Amino acid sequence: MATNILEGLPSDYASGQFLGRAETPAGPSILAIRKGTIYDITEVAASMSGAIERRHFDGGIKLGPVENGLPEGWRLLAPIDLQCIKAAGVTFALSAIERVIEERARGDAASAAVIRAQLEDKVGSGIRSVVPGSEEAMQLKAALIDQGMWSQYLEVAIGPDAEIFSKSPVLSSVGHGAEIGVRSDSNWNNPEPEVVLVCDSAGEIIGATLGNDVNLRDFEGRSALLLSKAKDNTASCSIGPFIRIFDESFALDDVRAASVDLTIEGPEGYRLEGTNDMSQISRDPTDLVDQCLSEHHYPDGFVLFCGTLFAPTQDRDEPGAGFTHKVGDVVTISSERIGTLRNTVTLSSRATPWRMGVAAFATNLAERGLIDRI
Repeated sequence: MATNILEGLPSDYASGQFLGRAETPAGPSILAIRKGTIYDITEVAASMSGAIERRHFDGGIKLGPVENGLPEGWRLLAPIDLQCIKAAGVTFALSAIERVIEERARGDAASAAVIRAQLEDKVGSGIRSVVPGSEEAMQLKAALIDQGMWSQYLEVAIGPDAEIFSKSPVLSSVGHGAEIGVRSDSNWNNPEPEVVLVCDSAGEIIGATLGNDVNLRDFEGRSALLLSKAKDNTASCSIGPFIRIFDESFALDDVRAASVDLTIEGPEGYRLEGTNDMSQISRDPTDLVDQCLSEHHYPDGFVLFCGTLFAPTQDRDEPGAGFTHKVGDVVTISSERIGTLRNTVTLSSRATPWRMGVAAFATNLAERGLIDRI
């Protein structure tokens, strides 16, 4: 049966240009969607990193209209390969407050409600009204220190330096339709629906896609030094379905204005909805990219999660216990101009093992006679 990809595309897909990847019987292939038609461009660009770096989006083998789906035996992968996977944290006022709650509750969800009310009273309105790194932000910082309310999370929320971290190893992200993983020893966790910027080696933003920066609130709440354990686990990074390339139909201003909707449907009938409104971000996407690039080099390019406004506080099982995932949750992240990313929650210990690393990827391309087109 052909893989349906129409559900992952925005309604105006026929006017846009998209890039993606698919697992085929021969190995991973690069897809381009132009004017509603799918092309396999692997013969001219065997890696997504190379396609973006050389702007090789044209040509290829015509596979047919998107309505017909992918050929039988093909399935979508995350639409990136050799790019570094980076993420920006605490880029929205609400997420900053939630991180402070995690820290003060020491990862205990039951304590979060009381602390949330206290922090909203003292921090909420102030943190929403300042530009990070501004004189007003420094004045707010001084006032919060005087009140004993300062936190490392507020430092990156209103200070001059954004939080930029490595989310997941190269080639480890999963795509649309795949399972996403949470650690089996986590009792307080959540999805993070985000816009993901796609950049070449020079830091130029060439397009955007969607991502789920799965987060373990109990781990990070115990200590910020557990960030890597909270963020980087098997199948904990979902990206896709496709990269929408910037052109006359879609530009960075569309990203700035994007609403990213989230729906969680639990196996017991539970339903949660939320929205990540990019217009409320504290730092402009270009600033986040500049801070990610900084004094670094990314020869194969990079992608950058922009952070999220969404923080689930709706109780699921017990009053005051907040939200946490259950195995079988279906997580749908969608944005009108970018598409729809859907995954089902499992435990990282049960998720499909990640086996195609850089060596296996290069070996596969060499066996197919494509290594010189990487």
